[in-house]
This record gives sequence, structure tokens and C-alpha cells, in this order.
Amino acid sequence: MTVHFIGAGPGAPDLLTLRAQRLIAAAPVCLYAGALVPGEILDHAPAGARIVDTQHLQLDEIVAEVVAAHAAGHDVARLHSGDLSIYSAAAEQMRRLDELGIPWDVTPGVPAFAAAAAALRCELTIPEVAQTVILTRFGKRASMIPAGEDLASLAAHGTTLVVHLGTQAIEEIVQAVAPHYGEHCPAAVVARASWPDELVLRGTLSTIAGLVRDAGVTRTATILVGPALGARGFRDSHLYSKTRDR
Repeated sequence: MTVHFIGAGPGAPDLLTLRAQRLIAAAPVCLYAGALVPGEILDHAPAGARIVDTQHLQLDEIVAEVVAAHAAGHDVARLHSGDLSIYSAAAEQMRRLDELGIPWDVTPGVPAFAAAAAALRCELTIPEVAQTVILTRFGKRASMIPAGEDLASLAAHGTTLVVHLGTQAIEEIVQAVAPHYGEHCPAAVVARASWPDELVLRGTLSTIAGLVRDAGVTRTATILVGPALGARGFRDSHLYSKTRDR
């Protein structure tokens, strides 16, 4: 018996990996993260599978489902939206399973920030403009941000900044990062990236908060800031340069 932690992708059901589909189809138990995992992905589960929405369950209740499956010898497909490497709340589940001696593995998925970049039709790293992407979140309504990881400190790098879980505080975010990027720096918000109702808002740090308010975006969105979003006339990458092997 194995618990398969699976990144179910940002929303579009056809962004599920082939490995994830295979594991879901073979698992008698499927635990999924509420409204963030579309029904089409759950359709891959075998007939008669136990399917449990965990969005309103506490950690102990989720672990109890896994323990019951372990006792029955049933594999578990544990679906999280996006990719499990960031903001998945999977680490505490994995720690519990280690304590209980229950085996588990991880299948990566398409992360929300990648789907947002695809919606914007842009590369987040541009030669001689930005070669680093900072992924962070806004800590107003969740666990505290560690020292040195506040938005102002991260924005001081001036590279591509991706902020998760922050549209409800878009004004505060803009206020924190604008002194480092400037009010004319490109900024964007992508809500429900890859879903049928995906919404893309483009502007600058001086306009993006107003666009978010006018659109009524309050959750399930990614904020992106940095010169790479509006880069034009940049130097070609060395990757395909004629001089690469010289």
C-alpha cells in the first residue's frame, strides 16, 4: 500500500500528467482538495473508489482516512492542486505518515505560476533583464512569514516576483514592492489560470490594484511583477547563439 501525493495541476483537466492519471486510475481511495481539483480529474478514479473531499477536514481526519486505507491494503491517490513543492500543505501529512510507518511517494504537477505565465504568454526569465524568479506568498491570513522574507526584502532584488494568495491585499502588496520596482513596472494578475473562466489582468504597479478591484478578484489568483513581463528588444539567449560553441 502506498499513498501517492499527486500534483493535479492548476485546473485544466488535460494538464494532468500521464503518471498521475495512471495512479489515480489504480487507487481504490482518492482524497482531493475540494473545489481546486476539477471533476474531470476525479473521473479517472476506478468505479467504486472511495472519493473524499478534504477541503473541510482537519489534518487528523485526513490522516484517519489514510490509516483506514492502509489497514485495508488500499493505495491512496492524494490530490493537491498545482504542484506539491509549494504551498500544498503536504509536508505535515508526509510527516504524519512517516511517524505511522505508512509509505508514500510524490508525483509532480503543473504549478499555478507556470499556468499564469502561459496565460500571459511570457517567459519569466529574460536574458540580461531577469534571471531569477522569486515565488512567495502574502502572509496576512496564514502562518507567519519568516524573518527576511517580507515582500519589501524580496522586492529589493528587482527580479521577477510571483506572489500567491494575495489578491485580497493587492493594495498592501503594491505599496510594499513599488518603491523597489517603480510605479511603471509591469504587473499582472491571473485568476483561475487554465480554468474555463480564466481571467488575465495586465497593467503596472500604479494600475493593477484598481484592475483587480474592478474585476472583483479575491482569491485563486497569482500576482506577477517585474520587468520581464514587459521586456521588448532584449538580447537573444546564448542557448541558440551561433557563438555558443566558440
